[in-house]
Amino acid sequence: MKKYIIEPEVAGQLGKDTILNYSTKPPIIERLNYEFEDWLGDDFIEGFQCFICSERLAEYIKNQKLTGYIIDECKITKSQFFNDLHEDGLELPRFFWFKIIGKENDDFFIVPNSMLVVSKQALDTLQAFNIDRCRIQEYEN
Repeated sequence: MKKYIIEPEVAGQLGKDTILNYSTKPPIIERLNYEFEDWLGDDFIEGFQCFICSERLAEYIKNQKLTGYIIDECKITKSQFFNDLHEDGLELPRFFWFKIIGKENDDFFIVPNSMLVVSKQALDTLQAFNIDRCRIQEYEN
């Protein structure tokens, strides 16, 4: 079955309330604060060692019986740069932390070079939403 490497939009970075455990390499995020620098509308977003998804995508994924992930709470903030870019007060949808816990036989998993790999079913699920800025290429293991 085909699998794909996906590289979602990077819309921000770890915020000041993120808690990292540095006892491992790479560090493990114990609590996520994703701080938006901008947002171009994608429902699935990447940051340093983390992924987030919109509430509507999270709800849809839960119903698809996909494997290799956990959806968890996270804190979302906007940087001063974000506020300066969006003086009109652009509202963000609710986002959740999309933790990748899968192995190679799951729908979502991370390969050693920290790239996210997804199954065809997972890709089809993501593509039912806005992931226009996501780079996608076939995974060859």
